[in-house]
Amino acid sequence: MTMTATAPATMPGERIDYANTLSPRTKALVLAGVMMGLFLAALDQTIVATALPRIVSELQGMELFAWTSTSYLLASTTMVPIYGKLSDSFGRKTVILVGIGIFLLGSVLCGLAGSMLALVIFRGIQGLGAAAITSTAFAVPADLFVPAERARYQGIFGTVFAVSSIIGPVLGGTLTDTVGWRWVFFINLPLGAIAVAFIVSKMPRLHSGLASKVDWLGALLLIVATVPFLLTLRGNRPLEAWLSPEVLGMLALSLVGLVLFILVERRTPHAIIPFALFRSRVFVLVCLTSVCTGAAFFAALLFLSIFAVNGLGATAREAGMAMMPLTAAVVPTSLLTARLVSRTGRYKAVIVGGLVMLCLGLFLLSRLTAESTLWDIGMSTFVFGCGMGPVLPMLTLSIQNAVPAHQVGTATAGRQFFQQLGQALGSAIFGIILTSSLANALTDTLGPVRAEVPVAMHAQFDRWFDTERLQKGGVSEESPGAGQGSASTRITDEVRAHYDTLRREPGANEEALTREEARVLELGRAGEQAVRLSFTRAVTRVYDWALLVGLCALILALFTREIPLRKANPPEPSLASE
Repeated sequence: MTMTATAPATMPGERIDYANTLSPRTKALVLAGVMMGLFLAALDQTIVATALPRIVSELQGMELFAWTSTSYLLASTTMVPIYGKLSDSFGRKTVILVGIGIFLLGSVLCGLAGSMLALVIFRGIQGLGAAAITSTAFAVPADLFVPAERARYQGIFGTVFAVSSIIGPVLGGTLTDTVGWRWVFFINLPLGAIAVAFIVSKMPRLHSGLASKVDWLGALLLIVATVPFLLTLRGNRPLEAWLSPEVLGMLALSLVGLVLFILVERRTPHAIIPFALFRSRVFVLVCLTSVCTGAAFFAALLFLSIFAVNGLGATAREAGMAMMPLTAAVVPTSLLTARLVSRTGRYKAVIVGGLVMLCLGLFLLSRLTAESTLWDIGMSTFVFGCGMGPVLPMLTLSIQNAVPAHQVGTATAGRQFFQQLGQALGSAIFGIILTSSLANALTDTLGPVRAEVPVAMHAQFDRWFDTERLQKGGVSEESPGAGQGSASTRITDEVRAHYDTLRREPGANEEALTREEARVLELGRAGEQAVRLSFTRAVTRVYDWALLVGLCALILALFTREIPLRKANPPEPSLASE
């Protein structure tokens, strides 16, 4: 008799074993719906990024540009562990449907936004929904399959983000250039409707079957501990500004929230993040590894485009193309290693090998120079992607294999929370390194060039190569070193206009002025090269530190115990203590 999606009746407090009660067809349909929901959340980040320049131009809100992503990530990161606990208590189906509903509501509001402030607020609503989708989706394979079978499906889920990084920019650019930027949000509605149809019709409740309450006080304190901290990290400020009263006050508030959160959570049996999980060495080490990999992955993605555009003079499109090898590596390596782990039941070697490749990729990125090519970037990112592909899904698998079945959602969301926290930490720390390194490099490289420029041209030179502007905004198409020709042409025109004026003065030595003009033009080109060299030095300095973070992740993985994947769920959950 064919089994349906309806869960069997259970006695109160009895754990439901969906892995042995659902048919393969039902499992496949459930996975299709969940993957569609996950794709919805993953696609949003890349598709919106492409449309943001047009959005900012139309809504006139450059000062809020960064907040369009900050509000989204702030809401998403904060709510991930809360949704993880809710999915264990109320079931994955309920939480993911609520998440999709909130996400689609936010999408509609974003599409209708009439100002940048409204868009920032509505992006936060999208983030609230996305957190429910992502935290729940990665726990679903643990509900549907026994440990030995989960690796294959975790690998498939990991490729969703890679595929979205390819489709997102293309789709976002097409929609923005044709029907308008608002459709990058409205396009979520049909995709969300398909996901909801699959989930509603085929997905069982997917809950633990164990009675559990939600610690709402703990959830509130987690928000107090997390939000000020993340707001501080997302700030774009110089090193000395970190000691300002505003920053110290936010950090103090976050610390108070953390202390109160720990005190409350230690006394409640229904904690948002049960402290019993931290008695598992596997859980602790995997979470710490996730912090490191999150920071390293963020560094590779964020600063690579800065290097390509500002260091090599590439266009934004060319910089995006240089990222394609990373995706091309993530998808096959994630699928192949997942199949390997599924057959052997061993995953630690895959995690360690992936981290070795990740570190090798960061090493290659740190060795790039101003003479490197986009091909060199592509080769480095391909190696990096070969490491990231296996690592992320296998870290999820290892943590799910080490915790009780009724805490899978909480533990999975916890790992994701620490990974996103690592991204926030990486954004702040690596941003400080980039800013300080760039300031020093610009001083070192532009100083000798300026010293050779005639005194009468110093004001123009300082305007062309405004170090403060370069540190804040990088190189644009209107800036020297942009590789687009517009800035170089402007410098050439200004220099020639200056010396044409001098030639018209009585008694002007035209031959001497011509020689000096040629020299100034040569120094202008030298200044452009100095800017590129400065960005190259600064970004590769970031990769030096990112490599150190990657090595820390590798060391943590070496000390993480491997628990062989079981071919059946245990009759009684028991927390792995090592």
